[in-house]
Amino acid sequence: MSKVSVGIIQICSGLDPKENLKKIQSLLAEAKVLGVKYIFLPEVFYSMSGVSTATPYLVEDQNEHYLAIQSLAKDNGVFLLGGTAATKVGSNIINRAYNFTPDGSLIGTYDKQNLFSCDFEKDGQQKKINEADVYTAGHNEKIIVVGELKIGLSICFDLRFSPLYFSYAQQGVNLITIASAFTVPTGKAHWHTLVKARAIETQSFVIAADQWGFHNEKMHTYGHSLIVSPWGEILADAKDGEKLITAELDLDFAKQMRNMIHVF
Repeated sequence: MSKVSVGIIQICSGLDPKENLKKIQSLLAEAKVLGVKYIFLPEVFYSMSGVSTATPYLVEDQNEHYLAIQSLAKDNGVFLLGGTAATKVGSNIINRAYNFTPDGSLIGTYDKQNLFSCDFEKDGQQKKINEADVYTAGHNEKIIVVGELKIGLSICFDLRFSPLYFSYAQQGVNLITIASAFTVPTGKAHWHTLVKARAIETQSFVIAADQWGFHNEKMHTYGHSLIVSPWGEILADAKDGEKLITAELDLDFAKQMRNMIHVF
């Protein structure tokens, strides 16, 4: 049997990356004790800004912020996967997922394609959240290979766009990541359903690392980071709070699913 132990770090990121890194480092120490080498992080784990402004702590080329993220993998000897940081590319700001090996080598990156846009009413007034006011959308899929894991990368609002995941499944991934900062109202309504659906329809494991808690006066995220099997079974649910959750993935099970139910 081919089995891999994985972990998700769920935190409440604030604007200050130093404070966020302290939290992550503490939970990485816990993962080390458990012997978990594959660690997945949520969206904007490095620095959480408001909904209409970018963080001032932008990753750019191999600046201090890039090196700080890279060091998390190197100093702890883990694969650091899926999590995103706001990144400056030319004149644009990208929501970019970074993936590092235990020696700090960059495996690959993915830029969020589907930017969150929502109209809502608050205190009797119509308001709008539009990530495109801050970020520039990416245009390309990204699959990385990490040991026995063939991983299709995605970020938060991508979760609602199933053709991306269908494409990944056609290319033979056995795991999908969804680094997220899912808001509370949409999280309560749709998070578990959508994550399980992506697992079932692609016959892949899904690791959905979410932010949790009150980040600032405008951002309140749902938590409930999930590890889900290709059958749609929830293997781990972080629920509320800052924590590490882990699960063992039976990669042969994904193969058995595809041999049993012929979708792709």
